[in-house]
Amino acid sequence: MKKIYYISCVIAMIFFSIACSKNEIEYDSYDLPSGMAEFQLHYVAPVLSSTDNYIYRIEVNDSLYSNETASLVPYNAVPNGSVSRFFIAKGGSTNIKLYTGKITHTLVYNQSCSLTADKKQNVFVYDLNQPPIVFDNEFPYQANTTMNTDSTAWIKFYNFMYENATTPTSYKLQYQYYYTDPTTKVKSDVMNIGNPVAFGETTGWVPVKVKKTIFNSSGNISLYYLIKVIDDSGNVVGDLQVVNSKGKTVTYSDYWTAYIGRRYHHVFCGIRTVKSPNVGVKVFTAL
Repeated sequence: MKKIYYISCVIAMIFFSIACSKNEIEYDSYDLPSGMAEFQLHYVAPVLSSTDNYIYRIEVNDSLYSNETASLVPYNAVPNGSVSRFFIAKGGSTNIKLYTGKITHTLVYNQSCSLTADKKQNVFVYDLNQPPIVFDNEFPYQANTTMNTDSTAWIKFYNFMYENATTPTSYKLQYQYYYTDPTTKVKSDVMNIGNPVAFGETTGWVPVKVKKTIFNSSGNISLYYLIKVIDDSGNVVGDLQVVNSKGKTVTYSDYWTAYIGRRYHHVFCGIRTVKSPNVGVKVFTAL
């Protein structure tokens, strides 16, 4: 019986090798044409997250990029979810039109920005009456390679907090984090993520520590986040106070799971002084 089993295994391996040689595995990808820009589109204008404000049609340079089959919800990116897709457009001046209305489209946004050719960028629509802000995606990403296992993830924090429906914050925000060591159960020091950022600014990619208990695992940990308010002289004014979804003013705090080697956009958006749309971090995974 053992001989029959081994012979069967050998025959199966030979058959698999022949099948693979005849059917080459290909990935559905292509090189980006020279002069083209890649970009992800984010929608963080301070509006209620209701169907009235859903974007059901997106045009870039008067070409259709997305319709009601892939609508864009406020405080999200295209397509909706934790990972958005890259669009392409010719580098230079780029016009973006957004339409509400699933049946009858209504133009609510018609602004232009400049995209850099041969670069990945993140485009943020933060005000329906203003041109978007464009950030360098900072690709290709730096790798932190070790002989055994890494302990790093990267966070990129953006400040798009509003004080009311029309007023961007004047605060500079210092994003911070800490964690509880999974082995010792000791709380770490609170550490800054980059430098304080004003409205419409980002920290850029900042490495954060991810400690894991199982050696041969992907590795993840809950990181706990805080925000300090910084004045124009660089002094800490205090903890950021926000109105939560219950209408109560509280000190801002949150937590998210971070995995080793991953990169996360942490977009702080919404209105600080109301319970809806209250301010908070929206996370998009870049890698």
